[in-house]
Amino acid sequence: MNIRRPIIGLAALVIAVSTGAFADEIYKWTDADGNVHYEDRPTGNESEEQLNYSYNRTSTEAVQIRVEADNEAEAGRREARAEAAEEKRAAEEEAVAAEKKQIECQTHRAKLTKMRDAMRVYRSDEAGERVYLDEAERAESISAVENYIKETCDT
Repeated sequence: MNIRRPIIGLAALVIAVSTGAFADEIYKWTDADGNVHYEDRPTGNESEEQLNYSYNRTSTEAVQIRVEADNEAEAGRREARAEAAEEKRAAEEEAVAAEKKQIECQTHRAKLTKMRDAMRVYRSDEAGERVYLDEAERAESISAVENYIKETCDT
């Protein structure tokens, strides 16, 4: 126990003295060979100049503000990426819907042409049997397909 006290005292003394190692003054000088040197005490060299510097401790508040600003910026970037992905997905869905509509319109136009050109038009009943349409039913079916094409395809 007695040996610890002198060691602790010596350590405290070393720490107290070493704080002086953080010099308040820095000197810069160049030797005859053109090498630049930095010292914490004046050397007396004629090329010697004292450098003025200052430092400020890092403010934890400033760091926190910076971190929060970075986090907000990253959140904004994530949100923008999510919006872009949503817009892309919506555009792809629109393209698929437009393609489906185009195919459906082509099918109905072909059906209309077939109904106009055919001598006899039929539909299938619940049993899968053909039921031929008379002229009034045929005209009504043609009109229904034409209306569908006008409303759906011509817009």
